[in-house]
Amino acid sequence: METKKIYYQRKAEDLIKSLKQRNMEAYYCDSSEKAAEKVMSLIEDNASVSWGGSMTLKEINIFEQLQKAELNLIDRATAKNRAEKEDIYHQALNADYYLMSSNAVTQDGKLVNIDGTGNRLAALLYGPKNVIIVAGMNKVSIDESAALKRVKNQAAPENVMRLDKNTPCSQTGRCHECQEEDTICCQTVITRRSGKNGRIKVILVGEELGY
Repeated sequence: METKKIYYQRKAEDLIKSLKQRNMEAYYCDSSEKAAEKVMSLIEDNASVSWGGSMTLKEINIFEQLQKAELNLIDRATAKNRAEKEDIYHQALNADYYLMSSNAVTQDGKLVNIDGTGNRLAALLYGPKNVIIVAGMNKVSIDESAALKRVKNQAAPENVMRLDKNTPCSQTGRCHECQEEDTICCQTVITRRSGKNGRIKVILVGEELGY
């Protein structure tokens, strides 16, 4: 096993203990393929499933597997206009399972997320019966301060570039604490514990995924 894989595995084993202490289920998969298999194994047949915007979920090819399964998918991509999309956002809050990534995870088990619209974080906080988070080990930060810096100065700039939004960070690659209309940094949520035992399930992946 290559050194980085060993490093990720040992780091994940320590992090999983912290996540469990915070009332979250936690798992480690050494590849995207195994992570996708783990996601599917956690979802019951005929369940309703929705998800937030996530490059990580796209990179592990989970959407193809969801389409093939016997599930009720609540997919905003099916919306014909903004009003329908907003309706689907609200439907997602009643889903049996909600899939997402986390912008960062601290080594002591906190989830750190910054969002624009807020639908993803609303689902994380309350609503769906289960929340499944998939995060590459590249998103693990030593503490809360480092996690916030990572989100503001790496994840957010890369995302606004991907979305072709006009913000200062899209030009410089670093946070300017801007108030631009195009900002995707409207809400900051730090999840230090799951209020309901096992509702949040975190799958750590021994690869660099997402932003």
